[in-house]
Amino acid sequence: MCIQGQSGLPTQSIHTFQLLPCVLVPKPSSLPSSMFKLSTKISELHLKPSPNIAEKLVVVREYDEKKDTEAVEEVERQCEFGSSKGKPSVLMDVMGDPVSRVRQSPSYVMLVAEYGEQKEIVGMIMGSVKTVTRGKKGMSYQFPVYVKVAYILGLRVLPSHRRLGLGTKLAQKLEEWCMQRGAEYSYMATECTNKASINLFTLKCSYVKFRTPTVLVHPVHAHKKPLGSGIRIIRLTSQVAESIYRQVFASSELFPKDIEVILSNKLNLGTFMAMPKKFLNNRDLQKSSDGRLPPSFAILSVWNTKEVFKLQVKGISSLTYAGCVASRVMDTWMPWLKIPSIPNLFSPFGVYFLYGLHMQGKGASGLMKNLCSFAHNMARNDVGCGALVAEVGKWDPVKEGIPHWRKFSWAEDIWCMKRLGTSSNDDEESDWTTPPPSSSVIFVDPRDF
Repeated sequence: MCIQGQSGLPTQSIHTFQLLPCVLVPKPSSLPSSMFKLSTKISELHLKPSPNIAEKLVVVREYDEKKDTEAVEEVERQCEFGSSKGKPSVLMDVMGDPVSRVRQSPSYVMLVAEYGEQKEIVGMIMGSVKTVTRGKKGMSYQFPVYVKVAYILGLRVLPSHRRLGLGTKLAQKLEEWCMQRGAEYSYMATECTNKASINLFTLKCSYVKFRTPTVLVHPVHAHKKPLGSGIRIIRLTSQVAESIYRQVFASSELFPKDIEVILSNKLNLGTFMAMPKKFLNNRDLQKSSDGRLPPSFAILSVWNTKEVFKLQVKGISSLTYAGCVASRVMDTWMPWLKIPSIPNLFSPFGVYFLYGLHMQGKGASGLMKNLCSFAHNMARNDVGCGALVAEVGKWDPVKEGIPHWRKFSWAEDIWCMKRLGTSSNDDEESDWTTPPPSSSVIFVDPRDF
């Protein structure tokens, strides 16, 4: 069957033109305007090969830090420029290190796609492999239950080379790399509005929607936040923090087995616990070895992402910009008014990522709010830190204790997962991707943020 195109010519004829070595286009003056536009369109189609031909022209290999950095950064720039479309957007600057977002992971890689004889880098993808808890796995299993997973991020393809199957090929090659290192599952995270990414992974790569955690963002104000007089906040040693985390997150999802590595990382600014002062008098957590916790407490850790990447907001209106600047000036001049000001997000800024958030006992929500205020004051004293960010399970009770601004936060981050293989003691009924969730608590690894 021959289908008519907008120009009135059969689309089959256009495909015939693509096979010619060149397309001769007469001078514009000798053609009607409609025919000239059609000829130009045919020329453009000739420059872009079909997906089958493109696949043969593409080679996927590992990123070479010595020679690929500049080309990879150019792909990132072009993808960011093409994604905003005149709307407000957040740009990321990895400060000259394209693999900075996975470098802290125990096993990681970046793959790049080279195209044609010139070996032009037209796409890339990153991934890491780690061992994490997978929540509850039936009544007969002891906690914790560990599994090796791969985390996929940073998929980019030049706008000029999209719809050629390059994204699918990059994802498949990364899955192969991860399986060679023992990964049984792989997962990715994206905004719920990123339909292109969701469709690629769910429709072409067989991923399923897995979890929808909530991202909570709070700007750093110029004024200092007050803390409750009846609350004591202490900094825990990494050994005590590890012991507590292994206890309270044993049945959660995605708690990393190498938590001690995270807590001792230079990017970790500390683990802090808030509790009523009356409980602190009879308890020395730093020397306690019996594993007993206070009746009421809240705990979190702070990760300094500003040493890994910087963010920048672009594309806002002049009126919005003026309002933000005015609020900051007022808050700086009159801090006693405690104006909820917005920091300078229009120049590169960093964020503190709050992770390992847990609370329990009477008044725990108030303890968590005070702990977040303490973290806010830490960020306030760190030049260039513009926001606090936390990501928790959609139904995690800790969410109610985390202060945030709704306009800066988003209720659903989409996580999609795929089963890559089975272990010797696994079966189809134990497939992690099969709903419902085994736990309402998700531990978000700061190395994946």
